[in-house]
Amino acid sequence: MQDSVTTNLDPTTTASETKELALFDLDHTLLDVDSDYLWGEYIVKHGLVDEAQYQTANQRFYEEYIAGTLDATEYNEFVAEFLTTQPMERLHELREHYIQTEIEPHIRPKALSALKHHLEAGHDVVIISATNDFVVSAIAQRFGIEAAYVLATPLEIQDNRYTGKLTDKPNFQGGKIYHLEKWVAKQQAQGITYSRTYGYSDSKNDLPLLEWADVPVCVTPDDTLHAHALAHRWAVEDWSI
Repeated sequence: MQDSVTTNLDPTTTASETKELALFDLDHTLLDVDSDYLWGEYIVKHGLVDEAQYQTANQRFYEEYIAGTLDATEYNEFVAEFLTTQPMERLHELREHYIQTEIEPHIRPKALSALKHHLEAGHDVVIISATNDFVVSAIAQRFGIEAAYVLATPLEIQDNRYTGKLTDKPNFQGGKIYHLEKWVAKQQAQGITYSRTYGYSDSKNDLPLLEWADVPVCVTPDDTLHAHALAHRWAVEDWSI
């Protein structure tokens, strides 16, 4: 796979500093696939869940996501149910194999180049995804992005086991702005402010995120987002592989 990129600056920095911020969606933006959906396919393929029951539900949720009608809490609790059945060490083993076999071949070279460009310019880079933090945090490491710069749907852990519940709102649609503004406030408390923000996404579900950014970039966008981008003169780029 591609070489990893240099990681972000230490998030504990307290000196007053003005920077730029780049926000990258994950699925169908940095990746050419949907990591959440593929995780479901992976555990089915390896006989870890009932195939017929899981695939039927996973396909329904994926279609609702594409249509923009997904109940994100219901979906993430469905995904988290499997995580409750395995000890953490086993989950980490499965996740590592999943990323190596199902995710690494689908990292978009143009996405990696854009992300590296921002890091090399000294910008802070955040991966912001509706997918759960169990999946996203490990994939983000492939891009050189540490957990402090990952915003994803937060799953609850108690006594080193997943409970099947969320700890906060899903990081989906307007929920991304909710989590992003909380994160920016923490950065400001550390003396870091942002003079300019960039947002990269493929999906109409991320219209709130792209509207929040100073520089929205629509990456291989769906039809709805593409039409919105043309109407508002937003940048459109093809990163597909």
